[in-house]
Amino acid sequence: MAEYIKNKGILWKKYQGALIPENPPHVEIHLTSEEQKYLLKTSTALFLRWPSQFDMPHASAWWYVIKDSFDGMDELSRKTRSKVRRALKRQQVRKVSHEFVAEHGYEVYNNAFTQYDTYLKPLSEKEFTQYIQSLDESQWAFFAVFDNESGVMTAYSQNFVCDETAEYKIIKLHPAYLKNYASYALIYTMNEYYLTEKKCKYVNDGSRAIAHQTKVQDFLIHKMKFRRAYCKLNVKYKPWVRVFDYDFFPFRGVFKSFRCNGCKKINVLMRQEEIRRNSSAL
Repeated sequence: MAEYIKNKGILWKKYQGALIPENPPHVEIHLTSEEQKYLLKTSTALFLRWPSQFDMPHASAWWYVIKDSFDGMDELSRKTRSKVRRALKRQQVRKVSHEFVAEHGYEVYNNAFTQYDTYLKPLSEKEFTQYIQSLDESQWAFFAVFDNESGVMTAYSQNFVCDETAEYKIIKLHPAYLKNYASYALIYTMNEYYLTEKKCKYVNDGSRAIAHQTKVQDFLIHKMKFRRAYCKLNVKYKPWVRVFDYDFFPFRGVFKSFRCNGCKKINVLMRQEEIRRNSSAL
């Protein structure tokens, strides 16, 4: 479960040992050394991670996947338009309440994890319900997909709405219903809602994935006309983590051959450091 801390107007989330900003990535964060130390000490996180120089004109090793315009079906390829139309014919997409997701969303959430190659473990049903109910309704919104024939909920998106942006923070798709193109219906409907009806600056699917491989961002870029907004990755480690990371970084390839959870976590840490170095070199 995530924990939160607010400092100088920036909301930080502690999750899986990291402290990361909840604010949209275009909000610039400037931290002094003392402020970095304070956040690490207060949160007991292993490291801070935040972006800067959002949407740079040149490529970097760190990015967010965003969409800042919407032109309906006209912007899609003929093949994608066909899938969107079929998806919307077979399914309904609508905004739903926190309580509805807390009560009906766990089956989608839990089954989605069977498709992941990750050390992360799904929440229990009780933890899932408590987490959904804890979210601030003024900043969090849910869209869900329902099969027309059975009425079953087949997918949902948990969206963080802030500063005229919407982040598709968590998207879960039940693998048994992927053939109905639920993702096409869900993304198309949300893009239209946020970019056309709500006139958001942009929507985004978050940063480049590190902990596990995902095809979602490739799908968004190649099918739904999202793009990469490049930026710089900043990381501030606790002293002992920094020493460990820097000492073992030259041997990072060795850990890739091990499949235990501890080694997977080390791989993620090493991968993050590699990305930080590459993005900082520009």
